[in-house]
Amino acid sequence: MASPLADVWGIVLAGGEGNRLLPLTRYIAGDNCPKQFCAVSGPYTLLGQTLARTAPLIPDERTVVVGSRAHTGYLRRELPGSVPYKLLQPANKGTGPGILLPAHWVSWRDPEAIVAVFPSDHFIHQERAFLAYVDRAVRIVRRRPEMVVLLGVDPDGPEEGYGWIEPGESARGAPGCFRVRTFWEKPTAERASVFFRSGYLWNSMVVVARVGALKALGRTYIPDIDARLSRIEAFGGSEDQAGAVRQAYALMRAADFSRDVLERAVESLVVLPVQGVLWSDWGTPERVVRTLRRIGASPRWLETWAARSERKENVHEQAHNPGNRAGAGALL
Repeated sequence: MASPLADVWGIVLAGGEGNRLLPLTRYIAGDNCPKQFCAVSGPYTLLGQTLARTAPLIPDERTVVVGSRAHTGYLRRELPGSVPYKLLQPANKGTGPGILLPAHWVSWRDPEAIVAVFPSDHFIHQERAFLAYVDRAVRIVRRRPEMVVLLGVDPDGPEEGYGWIEPGESARGAPGCFRVRTFWEKPTAERASVFFRSGYLWNSMVVVARVGALKALGRTYIPDIDARLSRIEAFGGSEDQAGAVRQAYALMRAADFSRDVLERAVESLVVLPVQGVLWSDWGTPERVVRTLRRIGASPRWLETWAARSERKENVHEQAHNPGNRAGAGALL
């Protein structure tokens, strides 16, 4: 593994609500904590695992965690020190502002920086192999500063709940990368099967780019949001920064970085296929259970949750299939 990268900043996205996984995280944690603040598969939360995973390449001093003011208590508990840096959004406006706010923040401090964006709520098993791909993406961006590199995971099945990337021709000047033809978000089962057989990739939402190139995407495709964020720079590092952020967000619309930016910017993107890595977007309890059983992990909550879920499924099946109760009726 390469040594820490002096010109790279990490942006860790930790502002989501995790609503789809809330039944499971409530069961594990005993409260309504979003999944990134829950210790799902071990002693560390998903956010803690993400920071530990990226630390060999990007130390805390160049890592920015982007959260929501509503989650201040969780962030303080998880990150009690001054680093990683914590950027609090007044409200969750989606991954568009969630990525562009820290991109602007980094650019004020290091205009030539390379940034690597990491969601904090994904599961990755072969972490060293994954980091090697991040390192490769960084080296590509150093050589080709105009490129925005996405990590596309080699799929292990026709998953309907993921975003898919259709790779095109080989990207000139970026060994191992391909141009992006199009994105497909949460396809039907039939389409997902076609994508799986055709060599499409899962969209990991891990992005590596020069900070200027990332900001340029925002300026081109969501200019109203970019303009509001740009005004914060005059107050950056001062006691008025928090107020400037609140003002910028007050009338800001929500935006999804994948849908509103990446899907419209395919000519600016390349995808680097990630192979030999077990990756999962832990969006549903079923997906979490399936992943843990696949790797042979058995946290304390797993069997009781599985038994509870099975009982609920049986009750649901009986309610919708009255014929299954015919034998019981014959005894009355």
